[in-house]
Amino acid sequence: MLPVTAQASISASREEIYDYVADLALRPAWCDHYLKDYRLAHPRSKGVGAAARYLIDAPLSRLYMEVTVIESESPRRVVERAHGGRNLRTKGGVTWELTRAGSGLTRVETTYWHEPGTPREAFKQRLGMHGWLNRQTKTALERLRLIFEEGTDEPLARVSLAGFEPMKGPRFGESPRALRG
Repeated sequence: MLPVTAQASISASREEIYDYVADLALRPAWCDHYLKDYRLAHPRSKGVGAAARYLIDAPLSRLYMEVTVIESESPRRVVERAHGGRNLRTKGGVTWELTRAGSGLTRVETTYWHEPGTPREAFKQRLGMHGWLNRQTKTALERLRLIFEEGTDEPLARVSLAGFEPMKGPRFGESPRALRG
């Protein structure tokens, strides 16, 4: 699939936006209109190794993906690699680039791509998934802009680890005390 690239200018510092974009647990606050069944796949939601699973619920096509952060360069860039689909053959990725666009203004650019793993998935992509994903990505960046520029009265949506039991946290390499706070 051709890469889908969208960009937006947000009136906030790069550091604030980076902290928000790099935390996978906060992603449903602005992407829940097209990423369904979103949940963390690792107790850590920030930094290299953080992972999440979700369903891309496109018309005529449903695609489950798992994304893992492989590069995190504060406050400029986050690179995520994805795999999913039928028999986990579909490969893809998401790149978030944050650049200064002026005093107190940040340009956020996201690029999403994936290569279909089966002929069936390739056929579904040709039915319009590229255009649909482009529109959804632009809407997500607009929602992110509204979060920073207008704010909200209620707390933003945040997901947790599916089936995570804090007392069994050490088997994942995290201390139960560190996860409570």
